[in-house]
Amino acid sequence: MSKKAWIATAAAVAVIVAAVAGTGVAYQEKYAALEHAPAMTIPAPTPLLEPAQATGAVDNAALSQRLAPLAQDEALAEFGVQVTDAVTGETVLAQNATTALRPASSTKVLTAAAAIAALGHDDRITTPVVRGELPNTVVIKAAGDVWLNDARLDDLADQIRAAVPEVTGVFIDTSAWSGETILEGWDPQDIDAGFVAPLEPAMLYGARLGATTGDVPRSHTPARDVAQALAQRLDVTTVGEATAPAQAERVAETASPTLVERISAMMEDSDNVMAEAIGREVALHRGYPADAAGATQATLGALAEHGLSTTGVEIFDNSGLSVRNRITPALLDSILHEAATDSLLRSIVASLPVAGGTGTLAERYGDLPGRGWVRAKTGTLDETSALAGVVTATTGRVYTFAMISNGSDVLAARQAMDTLASAIREG
Repeated sequence: MSKKAWIATAAAVAVIVAAVAGTGVAYQEKYAALEHAPAMTIPAPTPLLEPAQATGAVDNAALSQRLAPLAQDEALAEFGVQVTDAVTGETVLAQNATTALRPASSTKVLTAAAAIAALGHDDRITTPVVRGELPNTVVIKAAGDVWLNDARLDDLADQIRAAVPEVTGVFIDTSAWSGETILEGWDPQDIDAGFVAPLEPAMLYGARLGATTGDVPRSHTPARDVAQALAQRLDVTTVGEATAPAQAERVAETASPTLVERISAMMEDSDNVMAEAIGREVALHRGYPADAAGATQATLGALAEHGLSTTGVEIFDNSGLSVRNRITPALLDSILHEAATDSLLRSIVASLPVAGGTGTLAERYGDLPGRGWVRAKTGTLDETSALAGVVTATTGRVYTFAMISNGSDVLAARQAMDTLASAIREG
């Protein structure tokens, strides 16, 4: 690595150090109890915050020796891992790193990287509403936005009233997506459990019922629910599905949050519906059908064009629910190394749950040294655990890592991987 490149990489990694160092403050703000006492003036401590500081020399050879035995833990069963020094690019630990394993929800790291590479940070999905074939009817042209909310439907209703004062029917066109709405290997019972919803290209709060976030029961008719919710705002009782007329007049539209915002929501709570929607967005952008096959082909194609090796990798969905998915720890780690050192993918690091603090890592790490310092995407299926992310060591050095365990007890494998990630933290 040239001196110029090293300086650029070091500067980029410094941003990641600052991001990880700040998680303790965010954790305190989110969870601390608040008591409102009378206002008073007190001198502010100086400084309020201190940046992460190196406390010792970096010795990757010694770190590798400490990590290697932990990677042999029997609880990990069939195990692949890769750990990389984010500054130098040196591989600190590699065991079965190029073996494609069942990744569970760590698949979402690929989905996020491919989407950013293909679409850019600020991409939004626009959902138009057009005049229907029948007089005074409107058709929602669903475009893949599963992030619709009440405020945006209120705005759509206001726009429609201004253009069509006497609406008599609201319909929705779902032709933007094709293929099965429940993918092979998915359990329809997972809809009621809150893990998935039928894959239709418009949803209100990701098709959740009775809540706006979390693993609550989801609707079996998400697109029709959007039409119904808009119709209620317009005092209309006629609701259904219809094809939008060609060249129909647009009477309203709404835009989704940016791609980076949508990826953040997807990653924190490992939202499967959002992952599949983002995959189909990439498919449409790259000229593929907006179905499972098109989305996964587009995802791998975008990664390959970006210069990432997808050798041996197979994915059959974008969420990681498929037990047929196979991903190498090397690919996951390569994506995270780029995210830690280059601005294009850096938002992936910011989207990762914090150990002991947020998302799917909120209840993990206990008193382990990695608590508050590890940021990682989790993955869980039967006999499958994965963890892929970044951690700042006590030396101040940032490391990226990817771990996948197959054929193991989930809880035991999680503990072993959390221990390994914490050992990286200890430097």
